[in-house]
Amino acid sequence: MASFVTGATGFIGRFLVSELVDHREGPIYVLVRQSSLHRMETMIAQWTRGSGSLRVVPVVGDLGEPSLGVDADWITEHAGEIDHFFHLAAIYDMTADVATNDAMNVQGTRNALELAEALEAGCFHQVSSVAAAGDYHGRFDESMFDEGQPLPSPYHRTKYESEKIVREECKVPWRVYRPAIVVGDSETGAMDKIDGPYYFFPLIKRLRDNLPGWLPLVGVDLGDTNMVPVDYVAKAMDHLAHLPDRNGEAFHLVNPEPQSTIETINAFCAAAGAPKFATPIDRNVTSSATGLLPRALRPSNIISAVVRTAPAQLLLDQTLGRMGIPAEVVSHASFTAVFDSRKTEKALAGSGIAVPDLESYARALWSYWEENLDDSTSRDKRTCNALQGKHVVITGASSGIGKVTALKVAQAGGIPVLVARGKDKLEETKATIELRGGQAYVFPCDLSDLKAIDDLCARLSTELPSVDFVVNNAGRSIRRSLRLSHDRFHDFERTMQLNYFGAIRLIIGLMPKLHEQKSGHIVNISSIGVQTNPPRFSAYVASKAALDSWSNVVASEVVGHGISFTNIHMPLVRTPMIAPTKMYDKFPTLSPAQAADLVIKAMVEKPHEINTLAGNAGAVAHTFAPKAAFRILNLAYQVFPDSAAAKAKAGRPDAPAAPEAAAPAPTGDLEAAGGRESEQMLMARLFPGVHW
Repeated sequence: MASFVTGATGFIGRFLVSELVDHREGPIYVLVRQSSLHRMETMIAQWTRGSGSLRVVPVVGDLGEPSLGVDADWITEHAGEIDHFFHLAAIYDMTADVATNDAMNVQGTRNALELAEALEAGCFHQVSSVAAAGDYHGRFDESMFDEGQPLPSPYHRTKYESEKIVREECKVPWRVYRPAIVVGDSETGAMDKIDGPYYFFPLIKRLRDNLPGWLPLVGVDLGDTNMVPVDYVAKAMDHLAHLPDRNGEAFHLVNPEPQSTIETINAFCAAAGAPKFATPIDRNVTSSATGLLPRALRPSNIISAVVRTAPAQLLLDQTLGRMGIPAEVVSHASFTAVFDSRKTEKALAGSGIAVPDLESYARALWSYWEENLDDSTSRDKRTCNALQGKHVVITGASSGIGKVTALKVAQAGGIPVLVARGKDKLEETKATIELRGGQAYVFPCDLSDLKAIDDLCARLSTELPSVDFVVNNAGRSIRRSLRLSHDRFHDFERTMQLNYFGAIRLIIGLMPKLHEQKSGHIVNISSIGVQTNPPRFSAYVASKAALDSWSNVVASEVVGHGISFTNIHMPLVRTPMIAPTKMYDKFPTLSPAQAADLVIKAMVEKPHEINTLAGNAGAVAHTFAPKAAFRILNLAYQVFPDSAAAKAKAGRPDAPAAPEAAAPAPTGDLEAAGGRESEQMLMARLFPGVHW
């Protein structure tokens, strides 16, 4: 069974090809421009997991040429072999101009049909869009197409016209797929462009960074939208395309239930930690009254019509447009149609393929955008001037804060030098940076091995033209009370080995290079615990405090040579390091991207230290009211228990059994646990960012 795919380098196309590789047999031919062959080879390696498989075969062509510009001899050779021709190459962008929409969506479809017919393809699979329904009012099911619906933009019109071409002109069997707004992968959040709800993310970020999360904001009911994750779209297409006897049908790849636009925005606000919007008047109240009015006179339709006028579009461009939200996106944020997908759901029954709830993956979408697509770093002139062409050594760069810092450094024109134990993950990060046009180096090293650090320093000093910044991010955290540590002295040795000895060994090894340059800035990722002294973190906090003190002393010795230090007393960050402590899942935390922003600030502004309000409050309390401070900390010690893992590793006889063997807790114990959880949340909110 052979397949041909256009748009394989596009967002949906990449996921569809991956599904075909994993679940179908036979060759997969992918259309690619000559200039994109190198990128396609990289993607083929990802699809085939580097196995050297020849199943994915590039075919050089162009969407804008007759028969997609594919060589006539290739067509003759493969005629009658292609079972499934998937046409995904198109513009999926509400802001694209008329000429681009026509060339890509309409003429591109004609060219694809011409090739499919020449190849005598078994079935032509057209990826359309719910935009083909235009501004239809009411329920729009999969059997509907030409209903006289208004088509308010070039995008809507060309989606309608390209689907009409397939329905009326296609000489081979066909199937049509109409996705709703397609967002990132529901598990990883992976996305490759700013579109749809992503236009609103910078505004949400600005609200988060400038307003407390508990502050309610007044919102306007913008109607309903509909969005689905790309992995659902790809899986559903693969399944539906290979069902027998479904030719000549259309399938709605949508959320079965309309999604309130304001609730959708609030889901992303919750994921970001930003304030949420509240609508003062419930829709159910207004709908009963406005339902008596003619459709054209209903407030929502009047607002929609006004927003689409030229003066309103100009006003939106000068206001929201300055925040990166195109006026076209605002005017088409909601749908007038409700998309009926019962036929599609029935066809998918038993496959395990279904649309997940947005709340279950909103954080994944937000995190991926914040770490990979947020371009605020590259738009900051001061940051770009400070980092352009600079070599930035980053330890612990394989994940979390270190990885996101590397991506932001590259975005600003800097050259990340990636250091960690896992070479494979470092190479993945390097590949990501290079695909985005940046440059990076990989230097694998076990930073708990002092000899390995010496070798690393020698290589860095000789192989790099300069070492402009060093970010000591690699670290080990241990949360265990002293009463469980009497026979675990190695906990203290391990934290000191990596967090203190490893860090200063690296700095000392690079000092000759920094002195030679007469410049260099070292950023130490310390901890808010150094200021607040939370219980159960004696091993971790002591190692960070040692690095702080060492750096403060050395800073006075080397400042005359242009070498400086910044200690960041980092609050709790949502990274793999804190994942084992499950109670942190509900605590206020910084995202890795927020933490990376602090690292960027440290490199650009070069302050002596960066603190948080909670950290400064803790330091002041310990200075002026130490007894009261320790009493509060003792209260926290009573409220927050040792983890089951800490007890088990300490070999205590009271360590809990595995969850599946545990007996149900008595009602009184459950009530006590519920009360303790309330106390924990209160402490976490009163002292945000502290490692309890």
